[in-house]
Amino acid sequence: MAQLPLRKDVDVNLTWDLSSLFDSDQDCENAIVKFLEQLSDFESSYSGKLGDVNIAIEAIDHYRALSENAVPIGTYASLRISSDQTDEDAQRLQGKVSNGLSRFRSESSFLDSELLQQDEKYIEKLKEAKPEYANFLDDLLKNKPYTLDAKVEKTLASFSNVFGGPYGLYQKTKLLDIDFGTIKVNDKEIPLSYLAFEGGLESHPDLDTRRTAFRAFYDKLAEYQHTTAGTYDIHLKQEKTQADLRGHSSVIDYLLHRQDVSEDLYNRQIDMIMSDLAPHMRRYANLLKKEHNLDELKYEDLKISLDPESEPEISVEDSKQYIKEALSILGPEYLEIVNRAYDERWIDFVQNKGKSTGAFCSSPYGAHPYILISWSSLMEEVFVLAHELGHAGHFYNANAEQNIFDTRSSMYFVEAPSTINELLVANHLLKNSDDPKFKRWVISSVISRTYYHNCVTHLLEAAYQREVYKLVDKHETINANVLNKLKRQVIEEFWGDDVTITEGAELTWMRQPHYYMGLYPYTYSAGLTIATAMNKRILEEGQPAVDDWIKVLKAGGTKSPVELAKMAGVDITTDQPLKDTIAYVGSLVDQLEELTKEIEK
Repeated sequence: MAQLPLRKDVDVNLTWDLSSLFDSDQDCENAIVKFLEQLSDFESSYSGKLGDVNIAIEAIDHYRALSENAVPIGTYASLRISSDQTDEDAQRLQGKVSNGLSRFRSESSFLDSELLQQDEKYIEKLKEAKPEYANFLDDLLKNKPYTLDAKVEKTLASFSNVFGGPYGLYQKTKLLDIDFGTIKVNDKEIPLSYLAFEGGLESHPDLDTRRTAFRAFYDKLAEYQHTTAGTYDIHLKQEKTQADLRGHSSVIDYLLHRQDVSEDLYNRQIDMIMSDLAPHMRRYANLLKKEHNLDELKYEDLKISLDPESEPEISVEDSKQYIKEALSILGPEYLEIVNRAYDERWIDFVQNKGKSTGAFCSSPYGAHPYILISWSSLMEEVFVLAHELGHAGHFYNANAEQNIFDTRSSMYFVEAPSTINELLVANHLLKNSDDPKFKRWVISSVISRTYYHNCVTHLLEAAYQREVYKLVDKHETINANVLNKLKRQVIEEFWGDDVTITEGAELTWMRQPHYYMGLYPYTYSAGLTIATAMNKRILEEGQPAVDDWIKVLKAGGTKSPVELAKMAGVDITTDQPLKDTIAYVGSLVDQLEELTKEIEK
C-alpha cells in the first residue's frame, strides 16, 4: 500500500471535470465579482416596497435569478477544496466565495422578513399571481412564528460564513493536521491515513493488520480529541443560540422544524432500531465470530467481510456495466444519467492526499451532478457508487422538473433514492448467480454495507447525537470526556455482551462530519426504511412501482417527507414500514445462516 499521491500526480481521466461550472479558478473569481455587482442594488430596489404584488413578484424573480447564479460559484469552490484540502489556491477561492455568499444571504434577508410582515391574504394573492412560487411562500409562512426582527435576521445572515467555521476547522484538523504515519505488520510498513483506514484497513481480512491499524488510528485520534471536541462545542453553541433566539423548545425541535418532521417520527426511528434491530445485528456479529474463528469479536472486527475471499476486485470500467445492468429496471432515461456520469467525468474516483473522506454527491441546479468517491477496486465500491448515483438521479430529475426553490426534498427523505440503488444492485447480483458462496457474499454485503452503514453506523451516531443535544439544552458542559462517555454508552447498549468494545472505540464520534449538518445521521435509516418498502414493491409489481418511484424523484421538494413516501406507496405515519425493514434484516441473517450451513456440508 503506497503513500497517497499528490493531486497533481493522479490520472486526470479519473477525476471530475468541473468545466460545466467554470473552466478555471479565475473564471470563478470573475463570476464572484459579477455576481456581487448584480447583488449591489437588490436590497435598495425592493426593500420597503413589497406591499405591492407586482413588485413583490418581481423581487422574488430577481432573488431566484441571483440564487441560480450563486449555485455554480458555491459548488465549484466546494468541489475544488473537497478534492484537495492542501491546495492553497482552492483554500483562497473558498474564502472569497464564502464571503461573497455570506453577503448575498445578508443583503437578501429582507425579502423573507418583509414578506412575512404581510398578512396571509396578501401571501395568497402572491400565490395566485405566480403559482410556481406557492411552495416557497408556504415555507415562509411555516417559519413565521420563528422569524426574528428584520435587522436581527440580516445580522445573523451576515454571520453565515462564521457559523460555518467549525465545520471548516474540523475538516482542516482531520485532513491536514493529523498525520497517522505508518504501521508495521509482519515487518512490512503500511501508510496509515483516513482514506487508507476507511478504504480498506478497518475491514482488512488479516486480524493483525486490522487490529494494528485500529490501535494506531485511534491512538492518533486521541491526541486531537480535545481540539475536535472544542470545535464541535462551538457548533453546538451556535445551534443552541439560534434555537433559543427563534423560540424553539429545544435544539432538536429547531432542527426538525427545518426537516418538516415530527419529533415522534425522529424518536421512533432511533428507539425502535436500538431495541429491535440490535438482536439481528448481534446474530450477524456472532456469525462473523464463528466464520473467522475468533475467540472474541471486538469492535474493530465488525467491518470484516463474512467471506472476503468471495469478494471480487473490480475496475472502474467494469463497475459501469454492473451498475447499468442493476439500475436498468429504472428505465432508459435514468440509465442515461449513469452513462453520462461515467462518460462526461462527473465522478472523481482517485485517491490523493488531502481529498475528503467517504463519498458524496453534489447536485448543483442548472448543471449536472458531481460525485466524490475514493475507488479501492473492491466490489463493495459498486454499492457505494450506486448509492451516490441514486442522489444524482434524484436531483437530476428534480432539478429538471422544478424551479430552484422546489428541488430539495426534506433531509428525512433524501437518503431513500440513494439506498434503494444499493438494494437494486443486490437484486441484480443475486438474480445472476447460483454460487452459494457468492450469494452469501452479496447478502452479507447488503447487511454489512447497506443496513449496517445506514441503520447501525449512522443510527448509533443519531442516538449519540440525541444525547448530546439533551445536554446542550440543559446548558451542560460539552468536552471530549463527555462525548466519549456518551458514545461508548450508545455502542455498548446496541451490541451488549456480544461484542467487546475496545478502548478507543468511543472516539468514533471524531470521524463523522455529519454532526455539523443538523439531524442528518438518523435520516439514513429513515430513507432506507422507505427504500426497503419501495424495493419490495419493485420486485413484486415491476413497472407500475418504477413509474411511481420516478414521479417521486421528479417531485423534489414540492411535498413533505410523509407525502413523498405516500406517493411511493409507503405510510411512514405508522411504525409498520420500520417494523418490516427490521424483519427484512432478520430474514437476511436467516439466509446467511442457511447458506453457511449449505456451504459447510
